[in-house]
Amino acid sequence: MLLTTLDPARLRRARAAVFGVFAVNGFLLAAWVVHIPAISERTGISHATLGWLLLVLAGAALIGMQIAGPLADRWGSKPMVGAAGLLLSAGAIGPGLATDTVTLAAALAVFGLGNGALDVSMNSQAVHVERAYGRPIMSAFHALFSLGGVVGSLLGAATLAAGWSPLTALSGAAALGAVLILACVPMLLPHEHHSAPQHPAGAAASGRTPTAKILTLGAIAFAVFLAEGAANDWSTLQVKEHLGTSESTAALAFGAFAVMMTVGRLTADRVAATFGPVAVVRYGTLIAAVGLTAVIASVWVPLTLAGWALFGLGLSGCIPQIFTAAGNLHGGAPGVNMSRVVGMGYIGLLAGPALLGWLTHLMPLTATLVVPLVIVLLASWFAGQVRPATSGAGIADENASEPTA
Repeated sequence: MLLTTLDPARLRRARAAVFGVFAVNGFLLAAWVVHIPAISERTGISHATLGWLLLVLAGAALIGMQIAGPLADRWGSKPMVGAAGLLLSAGAIGPGLATDTVTLAAALAVFGLGNGALDVSMNSQAVHVERAYGRPIMSAFHALFSLGGVVGSLLGAATLAAGWSPLTALSGAAALGAVLILACVPMLLPHEHHSAPQHPAGAAASGRTPTAKILTLGAIAFAVFLAEGAANDWSTLQVKEHLGTSESTAALAFGAFAVMMTVGRLTADRVAATFGPVAVVRYGTLIAAVGLTAVIASVWVPLTLAGWALFGLGLSGCIPQIFTAAGNLHGGAPGVNMSRVVGMGYIGLLAGPALLGWLTHLMPLTATLVVPLVIVLLASWFAGQVRPATSGAGIADENASEPTA
């Protein structure tokens, strides 16, 4: 069905539901992450084996993304969010049941499949809700993902301190996730047939082959996610090694990055509404570049922490604008477009830490940060690719009733 007129209260409920889904995703991922040490000990796997198993999770997530895109185009993102969310919730129990390498690999494959499918379907639904809303709201959804991760981390730490087993804690998290998904799905917006003009002939237009626009958006997502992955995995170690600080002081680097990433996502929608998505990506990546330059050059802890904070703030609003652009492209299937851009970005998230880790065999860790610095500068150069189409439709649906809050 085409959404021509929507009750403002209906839109607000849909927005709240998408908030809930993003929070559930972040919550369940954090629940798994905080239990990695305990599960590794239970299954008797080495750090090297764990690294390979995390690749299994990532590979399954990429498969889930590519499956979810076409299904969302055919059946709508609403039922896909429900199916993927329940699969992710059920999959969260698996690592707690694992007793060896094989069973943990199987559990992570299911968990990754659900996570990848939910990532694409919830972002497709978010674009759908944003389009009906008539103004930028995508960054706030991603902020809820971050906040869900914070809650999952804190609850996971509390259950570990209380002596709960990973199975008990993950089962509780899975149950809560499933309940929230079931509560949110009925409030999501139903399937909207893609009404953008299709190119008449050619594989690229039909969605079988990525267009140059999709590849460019995917490349920008790859760059931003690569930089984000570098901060996630290496910021703490960089401060400790480069400045010789204690582990507790070094941990403040990732804390500064993560806090400002969340703050930025909570405010980026207003910036995008005022100055446009191109400005958010272009100047955001430039701000990130300034922050990372400070990190590379600094020999002073406060300046280094400020640099990591600025890096997080600059990157915070970029991915939501890229995903919005992918979901609103004219021509092709929006779910498939989204799955390709999200998938390319996810590869960057995996590649960044691995690339820097390999380069540390050749140069100091701080010197390797020149790579994400150059990458974000390139992303800034191509920021114009996220500009909304000027023909046919923008984010807003001119016939939709815009809610007041």
